[in-house]
Amino acid sequence: MPTGIQLRDAREQLFDAAECVLLRDGANALTSRAITMEAGCAKGVLHRHFEDFDAFLAEFVLDRIRRIEHQAAALREAAGTGAVADNVTSALADVFGSVAGAIVPLITFRDELRARLRRAGLVGLPVVTEAAAMIASYLTAERDLGRVAAEADIDTLAPTLIGAGHLLYADRKGTAPEAAAVRKMVAAVLADVLQEAQHERR
Repeated sequence: MPTGIQLRDAREQLFDAAECVLLRDGANALTSRAITMEAGCAKGVLHRHFEDFDAFLAEFVLDRIRRIEHQAAALREAAGTGAVADNVTSALADVFGSVAGAIVPLITFRDELRARLRRAGLVGLPVVTEAAAMIASYLTAERDLGRVAAEADIDTLAPTLIGAGHLLYADRKGTAPEAAAVRKMVAAVLADVLQEAQHERR
């Protein structure tokens, strides 16, 4: 019987392998065989720790969502420092330039995975929903500090930024958009609510 530490290590090893396969080869290549080969372990290891492949994928997605939650905390702590547009640009790069962006098509095309994530309490489109919440939380903190206008409609701005960011990063086949292009989009979306917007346009 494996110990808790061994189980945790095996899970992390498999999750990291899944991330490598997903980023390199895409969602269609993500199979239990590809993951265990990437991890350098027997195929049975995955099935010893997870009920089935969709159970593994659900835990993998939940683990990566927890990383977004950690990023959200760090982003909130950055409120009041740097330029708001720069901070949002970096946050979008962290989300869509990482495995989080690659998870979106995986969830979209696997019905059972979506169902399991719903049962786990996730709403909307997992990863995208959490990313929008991260941006909204940050913009709220900046609004409280007076760097975003008090009348800013953050519930609209956050998903707008996530949607536009996703489009910029989609179908890049490993080539990320230029940071300047992402920042230009962010500045355009936030132009009417950034208190420093007039200075940025000069």
